[in-house]
Amino acid sequence: MLLRLALALMCLIAGPAVAETSPLVALQTLDDSRGWQAVGKLVLGDQGFCTGVLVAPQLVLTAAHCLFDRETGARIDPTQIKFLAGWRNGRAEAYRGVHQAVAHPDYVYGGADELERVAVDVAVIELDQPVLSTSVKPLGIASMPAKGDTVGVLSYAQGRADTPSLQQACNVMERQAGVLVLSCDVDFGSSGAPVFVVRDGVPLVVSVISAKAEVDGQQVALGSALEIPLVRLMAELEAGSGRRAAASNVRVLSGGNAAGAKFIKP
Repeated sequence: MLLRLALALMCLIAGPAVAETSPLVALQTLDDSRGWQAVGKLVLGDQGFCTGVLVAPQLVLTAAHCLFDRETGARIDPTQIKFLAGWRNGRAEAYRGVHQAVAHPDYVYGGADELERVAVDVAVIELDQPVLSTSVKPLGIASMPAKGDTVGVLSYAQGRADTPSLQQACNVMERQAGVLVLSCDVDFGSSGAPVFVVRDGVPLVVSVISAKAEVDGQQVALGSALEIPLVRLMAELEAGSGRRAAASNVRVLSGGNAAGAKFIKP
């Protein structure tokens, strides 16, 4: 799906030099995947798949547009969604169904595409059972990084749907209106993938992938910011479930105009 959004392209060109990006590396073995099993494949009934990340034993963070039928725009029945934690080469560390799924209340699927929509393209999924395996540790959440910071991304995508691929280093090229413009390598299926920073050797989620993009032939990715959307999502989730237990375990840590720009939801 093509999106036409206004970005400060001059800022991208005139901004400070950024570090070289690293290549995607497939996590083929148990040793490769150790520490990353909280990232999993979201199977969306017969609507394909997205990427998601556990941020609490029973909560998965992903992109809001993953919850909608691509053809009709209707919400996908949560009972048709499956989360495969640490999915790799036909096996997962944990298999879970979904109790409920909540998109950011300001997110509207379809219609005119605007930058504001990308900023709230965030959803939280409550699993039918918590993932309590000692090998699957939920990732904490940190505040949105600054322009020029180095981040990473771990995702599934078309052509690599059965093995997660890790990009240890890409860059924040711009941030505006709650959106990160990134040099990260994403594709269809990467939606909802965690964008992370590493602090004291620990990866912390700072964004989720919303879209891939081309600006004058340069491939970029768009990430939705988490700081404001996450607070509202937790309130919506608690209101829907009538319980506080699931949302209370989320670890939040503190941290630190392009005409013709085309964007495609991965």
